[in-house]
Amino acid sequence: MLSKNKNKQIMETGAGTPMGNLLRRYWMPIAGESEFDDKETKPVRIMGEDLVLYKDLSGKYGLVDRQCPHRRADLSYGFVEECGIRCNYHGWQFDETGQCVAQPYEDTAHADANFKKKVKITAYPVEAKAGLLWAYMGPQPAPCLPTWEPFTWKNGFVQVVLSDVPCNWFQCAENCIDPIHFEWMHANWSIRLKGETGPYIPKHLQIDFKRHDYGLTYHRIAENTDETSPLWTVGRIYLWPNCLFTGEHFEWRVPIDDENTLSVAWFFNRVPNERGPYVQNRIPTWYSPVKDEDTGRWITSHVMNQDFVAWVGQGRQSDRENEHLGNSDKGVAMARKQLFDDMELIEKDPSADPFAILRDESRNDCVELPIIGREKYRDGVDTGQRQTLGSGGNINRRFPFLAGQPAEVKLAYEDAMGFKMEDW
Repeated sequence: MLSKNKNKQIMETGAGTPMGNLLRRYWMPIAGESEFDDKETKPVRIMGEDLVLYKDLSGKYGLVDRQCPHRRADLSYGFVEECGIRCNYHGWQFDETGQCVAQPYEDTAHADANFKKKVKITAYPVEAKAGLLWAYMGPQPAPCLPTWEPFTWKNGFVQVVLSDVPCNWFQCAENCIDPIHFEWMHANWSIRLKGETGPYIPKHLQIDFKRHDYGLTYHRIAENTDETSPLWTVGRIYLWPNCLFTGEHFEWRVPIDDENTLSVAWFFNRVPNERGPYVQNRIPTWYSPVKDEDTGRWITSHVMNQDFVAWVGQGRQSDRENEHLGNSDKGVAMARKQLFDDMELIEKDPSADPFAILRDESRNDCVELPIIGREKYRDGVDTGQRQTLGSGGNINRRFPFLAGQPAEVKLAYEDAMGFKMEDW
């Protein structure tokens, strides 16, 4: 359990809070690049800050305060120029650094005052990578935005899926280091959701947790595996500080504020070898619903939707004063300790780097991670091999992770793969 004060500290992400200061040291995915195919601006809320993300006419991205400093108009209704964004109220214009670069009336009537040079708004760096848009909201100099190994894979169909989850970020993040939940939340519960009462899948017999350069790994042995299983020898990684990586997809849990989380998921499906070489010209981004509109109940049919049910079931903010951790929660305890240690570290020495920060550009061409079945994703397989490879083959006829995949994404996937998807 955590004390009331400790629990509060680990959940609060606003500017100036210990956890807010810590999380701002890491690049956060906040949108998909393809969202800007048909729009110029997007209002976003990240760690309690209301901002507007935009793409100007030169193709440069910016992330600035949502309120214009002139008369507080909403810049998400502004319009972009060759450089930056312009308020639609009185025409004040700001570049990606937040500097005011134009004030039409003041520039004309009082040019000598050069008032625009005195006006600057909050702005954060934005980078595009792997079909995602990333923001860095911490102190300069910014660390590297990691080029995770799957971002370098070729001949794959990639999609980005966003979901708004109404609970605190950390009860989502703790799921990243919880191997036992796979047995019950996904496998056994899925059996029950089908109306069957069993048999249940083989039980876990042993679990272990280790420290990795970029997070914490978990390892597991079940009744049908042993110590030679890659689930034990390789494991999976809780990618620091708020991401689960399972081999073919990433799941980031980005704080919107202290009661809401943006789930950002990135999926890679290797195209069958006989369909290659394959070049994806556009990585689609789509929103997945979390509730059934007809019943008002949480969606339970898909893997990540099942996770959402566990997270929101704890309330907007989990009451960790009344929890009872067991031996299976060793990884959770390790994660909490690391976060508290890092909050203390940067409070004592603001120039220090917390855990898993990457600053060496020479290592950033391809940052390797523990990956089960790496060669299948990297080198591919033929369509006919998928039956023997299972999920490791990554040639899926269904999208099992999130509900609501749009028809156009399904069709694009089918076109890449060369076969029809099965109905869910």
